[in-house]
Amino acid sequence: MKTRLIISILFITAIVGCKKSFLELAPVSNSNANNFYKTKSDFDLAVNNAYATLYTMYGPTGLVSYCGELMSDNATIYQVAGSGSITVGDRWAFRDYTLNPANNVVNQLWNDSYTSLYNLNIVLEKIEGASLDDTYKTQVMAEMRFLRGLYYFYMVQAWGDIPLVTKPITSGEAFATNRTPKAEVYNQVIDDLKFAADHLTAPDKVPATGRASNGAALTLLGKVYLTMNNKPAATQVLQQVYDSYNATTYNLLPEFGSLWGATLAQKNTKESIFEIQYKGGANNPSSTYWPAFSPFENFAITRFGGGMNQVTDDLYNEYEPGDKRRDTSFELGYFKGGNWIAIKFQKKWKDINAPIVNAAESCNNNFVIMRYADVLLMLTEVTGDVQYLNKVRARAGLPLYGTAQYPSAKYPTLDQAIEHERRMEFAMEFHRWFDLKRTGRAVAVLSAKGKAINEDKLLLPIPQFARDQNPDLGQNKGY
Repeated sequence: MKTRLIISILFITAIVGCKKSFLELAPVSNSNANNFYKTKSDFDLAVNNAYATLYTMYGPTGLVSYCGELMSDNATIYQVAGSGSITVGDRWAFRDYTLNPANNVVNQLWNDSYTSLYNLNIVLEKIEGASLDDTYKTQVMAEMRFLRGLYYFYMVQAWGDIPLVTKPITSGEAFATNRTPKAEVYNQVIDDLKFAADHLTAPDKVPATGRASNGAALTLLGKVYLTMNNKPAATQVLQQVYDSYNATTYNLLPEFGSLWGATLAQKNTKESIFEIQYKGGANNPSSTYWPAFSPFENFAITRFGGGMNQVTDDLYNEYEPGDKRRDTSFELGYFKGGNWIAIKFQKKWKDINAPIVNAAESCNNNFVIMRYADVLLMLTEVTGDVQYLNKVRARAGLPLYGTAQYPSAKYPTLDQAIEHERRMEFAMEFHRWFDLKRTGRAVAVLSAKGKAINEDKLLLPIPQFARDQNPDLGQNKGY
């Protein structure tokens, strides 16, 4: 099917939505935008539909996964099934830094991103003129702007200058929409997140489980400032999260392993700041991270493993002796036909009791986008105060930074210690490549490990399909 510029988003309205929460999906695709957005019930449905875009943006084959892990030294692909026009080679190109503008995955990620933004922007446009309670309208606007800030934050890191679309636009406008300098995109991200932080409720007062809170907006804003190398602003915002919500609302769980699993006790814990809600079983938006990140055609572990984001030896071998996180996070292989198949893969989202739906596990795990350990490690990064880092190491059962037992010969500076700790703490949670980009270490670290990377390849190419529709979009250097 011929791609329409940036933005097949222009003609794609809400595909799915929810009545009570975005766990209970109901189709609204036949609703006409001109008569649908009237009542509170209409907007409740549209808001939950907007949250459902998280399933695309943060899915196992979404933008944040491909960039965050597969382009890093954490993950690889040995074999994986193709999907429609997407080939195995299209996926390997992320791992091998051999991307080109015709790559079908790049095109899919571009279209998915702008389709998701459309679902947010149309709610924002329609809510302004709705005859509804002002408090409700402000809450909806804050939630949509939080999600928009989140998406643009990762899109601008992936592509650099990108079309900045903050309202639903016509097809004619779309064909004439060009790229916006990344500095302006970041300004929009900050503006959206400041609005969200000012108007969202505290974490214990969100309208429904899984909805954005003041704490989530501030945490993301702190990460944005840190990415922009504005450490004073990042310190102020992250310290606000720590001072306002430390211990009473957010805290590290006593055991790292308690974060992972499919029970209600392992969902939306005190460590969770913003979390995608899944519900296993038929007719539900079920989690697919465990089967997707299991070895390809691994019938011994899952019904059908996807082969995405397999664990590298380099990641596994960096864990220190006695680090509780390693064995909690990874399998070393599996038995098949009585033979041991040695291959490392993640088990954070393992759901051994998941029902089989359409020949695949329908898992019940949530996916945590932001958790409190991230706040602590970012605070050490912006302040130089190791007390926050040492909270994370203490839970992992490791010697504290600054003590004689810490492996300072391997990690002689605080920056290297933070880099190491983030890699171990957030393995396979889509952080690694973005962390290395933020600190300016991506080229040095990844090239030393055999990646064919240079500064130009720290951005994805603009899809050729989009440029065929609008040549004025231009192309990133190196493509």
